[in-house]
Amino acid sequence: MLEEIRSKIVTFHESGFSNSEILKRLKNNKLNPMLIYRTIKRYIETGSVSDRKRIGRPRSAPTPALKNSVRCRILRNPRRSMQKTSREFCVNHETMRKLVVEDLGMKSYKRKNVHHLNDSIRRKRLERCIQLKARFAPGTEDQILFSDEKLFTVEEASNRQNDRILASRSQDIPESIKYIDRVQKPLSLKTYRELVLEPEIAFAGEKLFQNHPWTYQQDSAPAHASKVSQSWFREENIDFISKDEWPPSSPDLNPLDYSVWANLESRACAKSHNSLESLKVSLLSEWQKIPQEELRKAVHQFRSRLTSVIHKKGGYIE
Repeated sequence: MLEEIRSKIVTFHESGFSNSEILKRLKNNKLNPMLIYRTIKRYIETGSVSDRKRIGRPRSAPTPALKNSVRCRILRNPRRSMQKTSREFCVNHETMRKLVVEDLGMKSYKRKNVHHLNDSIRRKRLERCIQLKARFAPGTEDQILFSDEKLFTVEEASNRQNDRILASRSQDIPESIKYIDRVQKPLSLKTYRELVLEPEIAFAGEKLFQNHPWTYQQDSAPAHASKVSQSWFREENIDFISKDEWPPSSPDLNPLDYSVWANLESRACAKSHNSLESLKVSLLSEWQKIPQEELRKAVHQFRSRLTSVIHKKGGYIE
């Protein structure tokens, strides 16, 4: 079939048709434009549409015994690197890579930082996600003002590359090795009241929602969950998700955590800064460049993520 298509391409080419015209005439074959370009290029250079003669020694087929041994070794320790595995079996690294990827159908996955979840936290996540899903009907995500804190440093943002896990699917990786627990230091109560609540929240509500109904979201950090903070919202008549309503240890439900912060950091901290002022300028500049559609898309994932946590019985969803 492929040889027949290549022959037609050459015929049209010799008749004086351009690549775009050839693509239109063969549109029923749903061709990739690159196939036309490469076929014509090969015909001009070699006078034939047949595959070029391959250079180098062909790949030797791994034996079933080797495949089985490698599979068992990886299942016992998915964090074993392919480089180390190739040395242990005295096999070329590229041969081992092809064996793992092509023959065993496995990929290399990065480990992820997540909040620690015990049985109690999982139950609360499940219960509160069910309540929040009932509270916010489809299409009401735009009525929520999400909030969060993140620590940015003047250092260049780094991307972990070497701590990886081999598996056929991400879902097959045990949670015990897939995730790395982390804890984020929250703002103090005084800082939270002075820098966030009093000067920003009421103003943001008026500006963003223009006196339409809206709800403020905050996690269960000590400063947020304090009686003083919770009372402030009630005194100001601001609807909010209370400390007993927001699921604990759930950055995977906050658009800022699961979408915005990582993108902002990669842009603003692509290179190191020589001062805090330089970092602030970069953060503000890059924040202004984030398309509203990107933010809206992240917010609209909120209810679907609630559903995912419910399906996972309060467990990890990423």
